[in-house]
Amino acid sequence: MIALFIAGALAFAISLLGTGFLERFMRGRGRSQPILELNADNIAVPQHQHKQGTPTMGGIAVIVAAAGGYLLAHIRVGVVFSNQTLIVFAGVAVMAAIGFVDDYLKVRKRQNRGVLWKLKGVITLLAAFGIAAALLVFTDIDTRLSLTRAQLPGWQLGPVAWVLWAGLIIFATTNAVNVTDGLDGLAGGSAMLGFAAFAAIAFLAFRTPEVYGTVVNPYDLAVFAVAFAGACGGFLWWNAAPARIFMGDVGALGLGSALALLALTTNTQLLLPIIAGLNVMEIGSVALQMLTFKATKGRRRLFKLSPVHHHFEMVGWPETTVIIRFWLISGIFVVLGVGIFVADFTNQVGH
Repeated sequence: MIALFIAGALAFAISLLGTGFLERFMRGRGRSQPILELNADNIAVPQHQHKQGTPTMGGIAVIVAAAGGYLLAHIRVGVVFSNQTLIVFAGVAVMAAIGFVDDYLKVRKRQNRGVLWKLKGVITLLAAFGIAAALLVFTDIDTRLSLTRAQLPGWQLGPVAWVLWAGLIIFATTNAVNVTDGLDGLAGGSAMLGFAAFAAIAFLAFRTPEVYGTVVNPYDLAVFAVAFAGACGGFLWWNAAPARIFMGDVGALGLGSALALLALTTNTQLLLPIIAGLNVMEIGSVALQMLTFKATKGRRRLFKLSPVHHHFEMVGWPETTVIIRFWLISGIFVVLGVGIFVADFTNQVGH
């Protein structure tokens, strides 16, 4: 238990100091992301021009801080590394690196979408399948479809179907978090709640091996999740509205892949859409907007602007109001997801 506090506290401190340093470094070199006045359909977006000049790529500090907290927690006697968690961290690093390249090109070319935005989807999808395959080949990960544990519902997918399923989960979650990252602190705050949920789930799995014996080294996964929660907390100090630095794709893709990989490694794949319910709501709003627009041949839109957080800005909600209310929505989803897990946990322990 002490290792969890070490991981969270150190990750928070490293992120707090590291993000502040990164903000000054990026600002001094003019590394800021251009702010759009019109979206791809030439629709006016909410007035965010006051954010022009805000540095980006703050996600670098989050990933580094999480890694620092995770590694330093292993100084504690009895806390051991697992090959599964190390592969998970490598997968997060790969996704973050893709985001970093895109962020760098945005800043360098002064384009909001970056130069690789048309290819990024294909690149991240291939990377997601590669990460899933690495987990299957090099670890003892369970390949059953799971809600709160491997036995529920317990349908065996087999290696090929599992890699495809897991890859799609990683890909979808990274994109969902990336879409959510449109207002100051929104993605970081909701991700922090998600990591806290997975830390609790992994810790309960560690304390109850007779129920969750198929989870590989759940204590190490709990340390990993707590480290990311702490890193998000330190980053929010600088990213809360009005943001001094943006997360960037390096952070959004890194955090999204970390959430997805925690769901896969704790055998809670079907619980992820609930815990990450806000992210599902955000990316779902984009999909519904596109479907409505195409179905009506461009005559109607379901929302004034998607993702849905911009819709509420367009109807007059201040940015901070949208952020806080969406954090509350995220909290409700997280509590619901953890509640489902705990209910099944209690039932299994009772038996």
